[in-house]
Amino acid sequence: MNIEVKISKLRIPYKKAIYDLEKRVEDVKKGLKKELIWILEHPTTYTGGIRSSKNEILDKKIKIIKTNRGGKITLHNPGQKIIYFVIDLNKRKKDIRLLLKVIETSIIEILKIYNINGSSDKKNIGIWVKNKKISAIGIKVKRWIAYHGCSININNDLSKYKKIIPCGLSNDRITSFDDLGVKNILNLNNNIKEIFVKNLTKI
Repeated sequence: MNIEVKISKLRIPYKKAIYDLEKRVEDVKKGLKKELIWILEHPTTYTGGIRSSKNEILDKKIKIIKTNRGGKITLHNPGQKIIYFVIDLNKRKKDIRLLLKVIETSIIEILKIYNINGSSDKKNIGIWVKNKKISAIGIKVKRWIAYHGCSININNDLSKYKKIIPCGLSNDRITSFDDLGVKNILNLNNNIKEIFVKNLTKI
């Protein structure tokens, strides 16, 4: 397998994770390291993608970390699974839409294991359950190496979304496994790993 999978048990600060991702991009580009799937959680952090604006911040006291991923302002907090990637599209199909489709399909497959019916939306990137967003996706591509990734809300505190307009949505349109009454999350990390490895290697 050409993709290394890392699963971090401790919460990783957002800036450290991005620093490590950027370094991995350079190492993959030089052929020094394998591609990467990294499963982790962050401490409570608000981040703004390249399409974010100040009017999406409802609580002016919070700190927003600017990032170069696609998308708007969002929240990462404990209980939300982050899946970061460093995928070399030079060795695969140079098709960003295909990559996004594979990520969406993978998340839908993961949700299905836990009897959650998710779907994608052509106009709004991410995965939706009953008109509420359960998973956000933000990708950056540098010399055909794609990185950043996606998040899946498991049992994180959704009330913290009230401080922002998340992904341009009203904050009552965000959901999670817990919000949907799904408490049994056995083998979650392993299921995430297996499905993403299976699907990303097909690109």
